[in-house]
Amino acid sequence: MKESIKRIFSYIIVWALVMIFLIYFAGPALLRLYIRTGIGDCRKIPILCMSPDRKLTNLKIDSAYLANLIPHKFSRMSISAPRGFSVVQELIKKIYYKKRKGIYKDCIVYVLYQEPGYFIKLYPQAGRAGIRDNYGFIRRTMQAKSVNINGITDMFFVIMKSIFIPDLGDQTKAVMSEFTLKGLRGFLNYSLQGRDNFFDFNIIDQEGGFYKVYIRDKGTGMTLPQAFTIISTAANPGANSLAAK
Repeated sequence: MKESIKRIFSYIIVWALVMIFLIYFAGPALLRLYIRTGIGDCRKIPILCMSPDRKLTNLKIDSAYLANLIPHKFSRMSISAPRGFSVVQELIKKIYYKKRKGIYKDCIVYVLYQEPGYFIKLYPQAGRAGIRDNYGFIRRTMQAKSVNINGITDMFFVIMKSIFIPDLGDQTKAVMSEFTLKGLRGFLNYSLQGRDNFFDFNIIDQEGGFYKVYIRDKGTGMTLPQAFTIISTAANPGANSLAAK
């Protein structure tokens, strides 16, 4: 899915026009219909009926692979990536995962950082659902399923999920998982399709900051340990790498 996080704001504006009706008159079935017609059903977007179903622990960093990565430093974060990969920092205020024709290669790493508490500011009503921090917000987003919509908050998180998870190639091969790595916790959505592989990391550090690292590997056959090795190098400018925290 080549969507934009920025589009969430346009969705919220649309909600402002339709929610008066939905809040007072819509039951769960109508809310699900709203999602199905506006975004798609589970057949069209399988990830909308999936949630993290496995936990990855005791992950190993490939030291030999790490030694050959190339450092990249941006205004909000830094990361190392394999030679031949384009690396792009994305910002919420800009188009997210925008396809820039003729500029970037098929092998690319997108990175994004947001400060602690950012997503609660994005959707203050999350507090009513018991969500207090970035981790709770991302967890609820990854667990959202269109078939489980029973209210406005459920619908919001399904919309967030459809926007927030980028292209995973053939979604029927996608896996949603939780992981821990040296004090970090987060969620990984990935699809191993042979030579073309996709990794969508959503990471919360010990201070509650949020890192998103999306790796689109077209043709090198990147493995799961190699992908984790890449995200272990992500850091705030001037800080130690995430895995070292």
